[in-house]
Amino acid sequence: MIYLDYNATTPIDKEVADAMLPFIYENYGNPSSSHSLGVVNKSAVEQARCQVAKLINCTPDEITFTSGGSESNNTVIKGVAYTYRHKGNHIITSSIEHPAVLNPCNYLERNGYRISYLPVNEDGRVDISKLEKLITEETLLVTIMHSNNETGVIQPVKEIAEICHRHGVLFHTDASQSVGKVPVDAEELGIDFLTVAGHKLYAPKGTGALYTRKGITIEPLIHGAGHEHGRRAGTENVIFDVALGKACELAETALKDSKIKALTEYFYTELKGLFGDGIKLNGDWENRLPNTLNISFIGYNGGELLAQLGEELAASTGSACHSGQVSISPVLKAMNIPYEIARGAVRFSLGRYTTKEELDMVISRLKRIHAAKE
Repeated sequence: MIYLDYNATTPIDKEVADAMLPFIYENYGNPSSSHSLGVVNKSAVEQARCQVAKLINCTPDEITFTSGGSESNNTVIKGVAYTYRHKGNHIITSSIEHPAVLNPCNYLERNGYRISYLPVNEDGRVDISKLEKLITEETLLVTIMHSNNETGVIQPVKEIAEICHRHGVLFHTDASQSVGKVPVDAEELGIDFLTVAGHKLYAPKGTGALYTRKGITIEPLIHGAGHEHGRRAGTENVIFDVALGKACELAETALKDSKIKALTEYFYTELKGLFGDGIKLNGDWENRLPNTLNISFIGYNGGELLAQLGEELAASTGSACHSGQVSISPVLKAMNIPYEIARGAVRFSLGRYTTKEELDMVISRLKRIHAAKE
Protein backbone atom coordinates (compact mmCIF):
# COMPACT_ATOMS: atom_id res chain seq x y z
CA MET A 1 0.00 0.00 0.00
CA ILE A 2 1.24 3.48 -0.93
CA TYR A 3 -0.45 5.55 1.73
CA LEU A 4 -0.97 9.21 0.81
CA ASP A 5 -4.04 9.86 2.95
CA TYR A 6 -2.48 11.02 6.22
CA ASN A 7 -5.03 13.85 6.56
CA ALA A 8 -7.74 11.23 6.85
CA THR A 9 -5.90 9.33 9.56
CA THR A 10 -2.39 8.35 10.55
CA PRO A 11 -1.05 4.95 11.54
CA ILE A 12 -0.25 4.54 15.22
CA ASP A 13 3.43 5.22 15.86
CA LYS A 14 5.21 2.20 17.36
CA GLU A 15 6.44 4.27 20.32
CA VAL A 16 2.86 5.34 20.95
CA ALA A 17 1.66 1.73 20.86
CA ASP A 18 4.45 0.68 23.23
CA ALA A 19 3.49 3.43 25.67
CA MET A 20 -0.08 2.09 25.76
CA LEU A 21 0.81 -1.52 26.55
CA PRO A 22 1.41 -1.30 30.33
CA PHE A 23 -2.02 0.29 30.72
CA ILE A 24 -3.67 -2.49 28.76
CA TYR A 25 -2.09 -5.44 30.58
CA GLU A 26 -0.86 -4.27 33.99
CA ASN A 27 -1.98 -0.85 35.16
CA TYR A 28 -5.73 -1.30 34.95
CA GLY A 29 -6.78 0.69 38.02
CA ASN A 30 -9.34 3.49 38.05
CA PRO A 31 -7.52 6.86 38.22
CA SER A 32 -10.02 7.99 40.86
CA SER A 33 -9.11 5.11 43.19
CA SER A 34 -6.83 5.87 46.14
CA HIS A 35 -4.91 2.59 46.06
CA SER A 36 -1.60 2.14 44.24
CA LEU A 37 -3.11 0.98 40.92
CA GLY A 38 -5.31 4.07 40.86
CA VAL A 39 -2.43 6.39 41.74
CA VAL A 40 -0.27 4.98 38.93
CA ASN A 41 -3.02 5.59 36.41
CA LYS A 42 -3.81 9.07 37.73
CA SER A 43 -0.13 9.96 37.44
CA ALA A 44 -0.04 8.65 33.85
CA VAL A 45 -3.05 10.76 32.86
CA GLU A 46 -1.52 13.89 34.37
CA GLN A 47 1.81 13.23 32.66
CA ALA A 48 -0.04 12.90 29.35
CA ARG A 49 -1.85 16.16 30.04
CA CYS A 50 1.52 17.86 30.51
CA GLN A 51 2.79 16.41 27.21
CA VAL A 52 -0.22 17.73 25.27
CA ALA A 53 0.05 21.13 26.97
CA LYS A 54 3.74 21.41 26.16
CA LEU A 55 3.15 20.82 22.44
CA ILE A 56 0.63 23.67 22.12
CA ASN A 57 2.21 25.91 24.81
CA CYS A 58 -0.43 26.09 27.49
CA THR A 59 -0.75 24.96 31.11
CA PRO A 60 -1.83 21.37 31.86
CA ASP A 61 -5.00 22.50 33.65
CA GLU A 62 -6.17 24.08 30.39
CA ILE A 63 -6.29 20.64 28.71
CA THR A 64 -9.36 18.40 28.76
CA PHE A 65 -9.09 14.91 27.28
CA THR A 66 -11.92 14.00 24.89
CA SER A 67 -12.81 11.24 22.44
CA GLY A 68 -11.54 13.29 19.49
CA GLY A 69 -12.10 16.32 17.32
CA SER A 70 -15.87 15.96 16.98
CA GLU A 71 -16.44 15.86 20.72
CA SER A 72 -14.09 18.80 21.33
CA ASN A 73 -15.84 20.90 18.70
CA ASN A 74 -19.30 20.01 19.97
CA THR A 75 -18.25 20.77 23.54
CA VAL A 76 -17.15 24.30 22.63
CA ILE A 77 -19.92 25.24 20.22
CA LYS A 78 -22.82 23.91 22.29
CA GLY A 79 -21.17 24.81 25.59
CA VAL A 80 -20.70 28.46 24.66
CA ALA A 81 -24.18 28.63 23.16
CA TYR A 82 -25.82 27.27 26.32
CA THR A 83 -23.64 29.09 28.85
CA TYR A 84 -23.89 32.55 27.28
CA ARG A 85 -27.41 32.36 25.86
CA HIS A 86 -28.39 35.31 28.05
CA LYS A 87 -25.91 37.47 26.12
CA GLY A 88 -27.03 36.59 22.61
CA ASN A 89 -27.67 33.85 20.07
CA HIS A 90 -25.22 34.51 17.24
CA ILE A 91 -22.28 32.34 16.13
CA ILE A 92 -19.92 32.95 13.21
CA THR A 93 -18.13 30.16 11.36
CA SER A 94 -16.77 29.71 7.83
CA SER A 95 -18.11 28.05 4.71
CA ILE A 96 -15.24 25.51 4.61
CA GLU A 97 -15.41 24.02 8.11
CA HIS A 98 -15.40 20.31 8.85
CA PRO A 99 -18.85 18.75 9.45
CA ALA A 100 -17.84 18.44 13.13
CA VAL A 101 -18.25 22.22 13.26
CA LEU A 102 -20.91 22.81 10.62
CA ASN A 103 -23.36 20.22 11.96
CA PRO A 104 -23.35 21.46 15.59
CA CYS A 105 -23.94 24.93 14.15
CA ASN A 106 -26.81 23.58 12.05
CA TYR A 107 -28.25 21.95 15.17
CA LEU A 108 -28.14 25.24 17.06
CA GLU A 109 -29.68 27.05 14.10
CA ARG A 110 -32.63 24.66 14.25
CA ASN A 111 -32.97 25.56 17.92
CA GLY A 112 -33.20 29.33 17.64
CA TYR A 113 -29.58 30.42 17.19
CA ARG A 114 -28.36 32.52 14.29
CA ILE A 115 -25.33 31.31 12.32
CA SER A 116 -23.28 33.44 9.91
CA TYR A 117 -20.85 31.93 7.42
CA LEU A 118 -17.65 33.78 6.59
CA PRO A 119 -16.75 33.35 2.90
CA VAL A 120 -13.32 32.37 1.57
CA ASN A 121 -11.36 33.65 -1.41
CA GLU A 122 -10.14 31.55 -4.33
CA ASP A 123 -7.04 30.61 -2.32
CA GLY A 124 -9.22 29.07 0.38
CA ARG A 125 -8.50 31.67 3.09
CA VAL A 126 -11.32 33.33 4.99
CA ASP A 127 -12.03 36.97 4.22
CA ILE A 128 -11.23 38.60 7.58
CA SER A 129 -12.19 42.02 6.21
CA LYS A 130 -15.79 40.81 6.39
CA LEU A 131 -15.53 39.39 9.90
CA GLU A 132 -15.98 42.66 11.79
CA LYS A 133 -19.05 43.41 9.67
CA LEU A 134 -20.62 40.14 10.79
CA ILE A 135 -19.96 40.62 14.51
CA THR A 136 -22.85 42.11 16.47
CA GLU A 137 -23.67 42.62 20.15
CA GLU A 138 -25.41 39.23 19.99
CA THR A 139 -22.27 37.36 18.81
CA LEU A 140 -21.10 34.75 21.31
CA LEU A 141 -18.49 32.76 19.40
CA VAL A 142 -16.41 32.69 16.25
CA THR A 143 -15.18 29.23 15.21
CA ILE A 144 -12.71 29.03 12.32
CA MET A 145 -10.45 26.06 11.60
CA HIS A 146 -6.67 26.43 11.85
CA SER A 147 -6.08 24.56 8.60
CA ASN A 148 -8.41 22.96 6.10
CA ASN A 149 -8.46 19.19 5.91
CA GLU A 150 -8.96 19.12 2.13
CA THR A 151 -6.67 21.86 0.85
CA GLY A 152 -4.28 22.20 3.79
CA VAL A 153 -4.68 25.97 3.68
CA ILE A 154 -3.81 27.64 6.99
CA GLN A 155 -6.13 30.40 8.14
CA PRO A 156 -5.09 33.76 9.69
CA VAL A 157 -6.05 32.55 13.15
CA LYS A 158 -4.05 35.09 15.15
CA GLU A 159 -5.62 38.01 13.29
CA ILE A 160 -9.09 36.52 13.73
CA ALA A 161 -8.50 36.12 17.47
CA GLU A 162 -7.47 39.78 17.75
CA ILE A 163 -10.65 40.92 15.99
CA CYS A 164 -12.81 38.72 18.22
CA HIS A 165 -11.26 39.95 21.45
CA ARG A 166 -11.56 43.56 20.35
CA HIS A 167 -15.29 42.95 20.32
CA GLY A 168 -15.43 40.78 23.44
CA VAL A 169 -16.24 37.63 21.46
CA LEU A 170 -14.87 34.15 22.25
CA PHE A 171 -12.82 32.41 19.56
CA HIS A 172 -12.39 28.69 18.87
CA THR A 173 -10.14 27.06 16.29
CA ASP A 174 -10.33 23.46 15.18
CA ALA A 175 -6.63 22.60 14.88
CA SER A 176 -7.20 18.88 14.25
CA GLN A 177 -5.22 18.93 11.00
CA SER A 178 -2.51 21.30 12.20
CA VAL A 179 -1.28 19.99 15.54
CA GLY A 180 1.76 17.84 14.89
CA LYS A 181 2.25 19.15 11.34
CA VAL A 182 3.05 22.80 12.03
CA PRO A 183 3.83 24.70 15.26
CA VAL A 184 0.60 25.62 17.07
CA ASP A 185 1.07 27.96 20.03
CA ALA A 186 -2.12 28.66 21.96
CA GLU A 187 -0.58 31.57 23.84
CA GLU A 188 0.82 33.26 20.75
CA LEU A 189 -2.36 32.76 18.73
CA GLY A 190 -4.47 34.26 21.51
CA ILE A 191 -7.31 31.78 21.07
CA ASP A 192 -9.86 30.79 23.73
CA PHE A 193 -10.50 27.19 22.64
CA LEU A 194 -8.50 24.78 20.47
CA THR A 195 -9.31 21.28 19.25
CA VAL A 196 -6.78 18.43 19.01
CA ALA A 197 -7.52 15.09 17.29
CA GLY A 198 -5.23 12.21 18.20
CA HIS A 199 -5.59 10.12 15.06
CA LYS A 200 -4.17 12.96 12.95
CA LEU A 201 -0.82 12.78 14.81
CA TYR A 202 -0.10 9.05 15.08
CA ALA A 203 -2.27 8.26 18.12
CA PRO A 204 -5.35 5.99 18.02
CA LYS A 205 -8.71 6.98 16.64
CA GLY A 206 -11.09 8.00 19.40
CA THR A 207 -8.75 10.21 21.41
CA GLY A 208 -8.34 13.97 21.46
CA ALA A 209 -8.13 17.05 23.61
CA LEU A 210 -9.67 20.45 24.08
CA TYR A 211 -7.74 23.52 25.16
CA THR A 212 -9.84 26.00 27.16
CA ARG A 213 -8.15 29.25 28.15
CA LYS A 214 -7.84 29.69 31.90
CA GLY A 215 -10.72 31.64 33.38
CA ILE A 216 -13.34 30.44 30.88
CA THR A 217 -16.05 28.06 32.09
CA ILE A 218 -18.68 26.54 29.82
CA GLU A 219 -21.43 23.98 30.31
CA PRO A 220 -20.03 20.44 29.85
CA LEU A 221 -21.25 18.34 26.96
CA ILE A 222 -21.18 15.23 29.18
CA HIS A 223 -22.58 15.52 32.71
CA GLY A 224 -21.72 13.20 35.57
CA ALA A 225 -18.97 13.06 38.16
CA GLY A 226 -16.27 15.72 38.36
CA HIS A 227 -13.64 14.22 36.06
CA GLU A 228 -11.34 16.44 33.99
CA HIS A 229 -11.63 19.37 36.41
CA GLY A 230 -15.42 19.16 36.07
CA ARG A 231 -15.28 19.75 32.30
CA ARG A 232 -15.99 16.20 31.09
CA ALA A 233 -17.59 13.44 33.12
CA GLY A 234 -16.60 9.81 32.72
CA THR A 235 -13.79 7.57 33.93
CA GLU A 236 -10.62 8.59 32.12
CA ASN A 237 -9.54 6.55 29.09
CA VAL A 238 -6.05 6.05 30.50
CA ILE A 239 -4.78 3.97 27.59
CA PHE A 240 -5.71 6.59 24.98
CA ASP A 241 -4.73 9.55 27.14
CA VAL A 242 -1.25 8.06 27.50
CA ALA A 243 -1.17 7.45 23.75
CA LEU A 244 -2.06 11.04 22.93
CA GLY A 245 0.53 12.32 25.38
CA LYS A 246 3.27 10.21 23.82
CA ALA A 247 2.19 11.23 20.31
CA CYS A 248 2.44 14.90 21.29
CA GLU A 249 5.89 14.32 22.77
CA LEU A 250 7.04 12.70 19.52
CA ALA A 251 5.47 15.50 17.48
CA GLU A 252 7.73 18.05 19.15
CA THR A 253 10.75 16.34 17.59
CA ALA A 254 9.01 15.64 14.27
CA LEU A 255 8.19 19.33 13.79
CA LYS A 256 11.91 20.04 13.45
CA ASP A 257 12.25 17.60 10.53
CA SER A 258 11.72 19.13 7.07
CA LYS A 259 11.57 15.77 5.26
CA ILE A 260 7.82 15.78 4.67
CA LYS A 261 7.83 19.34 3.33
CA ALA A 262 10.70 18.49 0.96
CA LEU A 263 8.91 15.38 -0.31
CA THR A 264 5.68 17.32 -0.86
CA GLU A 265 7.52 19.97 -2.87
CA TYR A 266 9.32 17.27 -4.86
CA PHE A 267 6.03 15.52 -5.66
CA TYR A 268 4.41 18.77 -6.79
CA THR A 269 7.40 19.62 -9.01
CA GLU A 270 7.21 16.20 -10.64
CA LEU A 271 3.47 16.56 -11.23
CA LYS A 272 3.99 19.99 -12.80
CA GLY A 273 6.72 18.56 -15.00
CA LEU A 274 4.43 15.79 -16.18
CA PHE A 275 1.13 17.63 -16.61
CA GLY A 276 2.20 21.28 -16.98
CA ASP A 277 -0.90 23.48 -17.22
CA GLY A 278 -3.02 20.34 -17.09
CA ILE A 279 -3.07 20.48 -13.31
CA LYS A 280 -4.13 23.17 -10.85
CA LEU A 281 -3.11 23.46 -7.22
CA ASN A 282 -6.20 24.22 -5.14
CA GLY A 283 -5.47 26.61 -2.30
CA ASP A 284 -2.76 29.03 -1.24
CA TRP A 285 0.74 27.63 -1.87
CA GLU A 286 2.44 29.72 0.81
CA ASN A 287 -0.07 29.34 3.67
CA ARG A 288 -0.59 25.61 3.76
CA LEU A 289 0.30 22.47 5.67
CA PRO A 290 3.68 21.10 4.56
CA ASN A 291 2.22 17.68 3.74
CA THR A 292 -0.90 18.50 1.70
CA LEU A 293 -1.49 18.85 -2.04
CA ASN A 294 -5.01 19.26 -3.38
CA ILE A 295 -4.50 18.90 -7.13
CA SER A 296 -7.10 19.17 -9.89
CA PHE A 297 -6.25 17.05 -12.90
CA ILE A 298 -7.98 19.00 -15.66
CA GLY A 299 -9.99 16.82 -18.00
CA TYR A 300 -10.11 13.95 -15.53
CA ASN A 301 -12.60 12.76 -12.96
CA GLY A 302 -10.77 12.53 -9.64
CA GLY A 303 -12.48 9.32 -8.54
CA GLU A 304 -11.86 7.60 -11.86
CA LEU A 305 -8.23 8.68 -11.82
CA LEU A 306 -7.72 7.18 -8.36
CA ALA A 307 -9.32 3.95 -9.54
CA GLN A 308 -6.88 3.81 -12.46
CA LEU A 309 -3.96 4.33 -10.09
CA GLY A 310 -4.89 1.08 -8.38
CA GLU A 311 -6.30 -0.19 -5.11
CA GLU A 312 -2.87 -0.20 -3.49
CA LEU A 313 -2.75 3.62 -3.56
CA ALA A 314 -4.60 5.42 -0.78
CA ALA A 315 -5.54 9.05 -1.45
CA SER A 316 -8.76 11.09 -1.39
CA THR A 317 -10.86 12.73 -4.05
CA GLY A 318 -12.57 16.10 -3.86
CA SER A 319 -15.66 14.87 -5.65
CA ALA A 320 -18.22 12.09 -5.34
CA CYS A 321 -20.20 10.27 -8.00
CA HIS A 322 -23.85 9.48 -7.32
CA SER A 323 -26.05 7.93 -10.02
CA GLY A 324 -23.68 9.09 -12.73
CA GLN A 325 -23.61 12.68 -11.46
CA VAL A 326 -20.36 14.06 -10.06
CA SER A 327 -20.80 16.32 -7.04
CA ILE A 328 -17.81 18.42 -6.04
CA SER A 329 -16.51 19.13 -2.58
CA PRO A 330 -18.32 21.92 -0.68
CA VAL A 331 -14.87 23.31 0.16
CA LEU A 332 -13.87 23.66 -3.50
CA LYS A 333 -17.32 25.02 -4.29
CA ALA A 334 -16.90 27.67 -1.58
CA MET A 335 -13.58 28.63 -3.20
CA ASN A 336 -15.49 29.22 -6.49
CA ILE A 337 -13.41 26.66 -8.36
CA PRO A 338 -15.17 25.89 -11.67
CA TYR A 339 -16.93 22.55 -11.84
CA GLU A 340 -14.78 21.25 -14.70
CA ILE A 341 -11.64 21.83 -12.62
CA ALA A 342 -13.05 20.79 -9.24
CA ARG A 343 -14.32 17.45 -10.58
CA GLY A 344 -10.72 16.37 -11.18
CA ALA A 345 -9.49 17.10 -7.65
CA VAL A 346 -7.38 14.61 -5.72
CA ARG A 347 -5.90 15.21 -2.27
CA PHE A 348 -2.49 13.74 -1.61
CA SER A 349 -1.43 14.03 2.04
CA LEU A 350 2.01 12.77 2.99
CA GLY A 351 3.26 11.65 6.38
CA ARG A 352 6.00 10.33 8.59
CA TYR A 353 6.45 7.08 6.65
CA THR A 354 6.17 8.41 3.08
CA THR A 355 9.22 7.73 0.90
CA LYS A 356 10.53 9.25 -2.33
CA GLU A 357 10.38 5.80 -3.90
CA GLU A 358 6.64 5.63 -3.27
CA LEU A 359 6.09 9.04 -4.84
CA ASP A 360 8.13 8.00 -7.87
CA MET A 361 5.91 4.94 -8.27
CA VAL A 362 2.81 7.17 -8.29
CA ILE A 363 4.41 9.48 -10.87
CA SER A 364 5.27 6.47 -13.02
CA ARG A 365 1.66 5.27 -12.97
CA LEU A 366 0.38 8.75 -13.74
CA LYS A 367 2.73 8.89 -16.74
CA ARG A 368 1.18 5.74 -18.16
CA ILE A 369 -2.36 7.04 -17.58
CA HIS A 370 -1.52 10.42 -19.10
CA ALA A 371 0.18 8.86 -22.13
CA ALA A 372 -2.84 6.62 -22.76
CA LYS A 373 -5.17 9.62 -22.61
CA GLU A 374 -3.02 11.63 -25.00
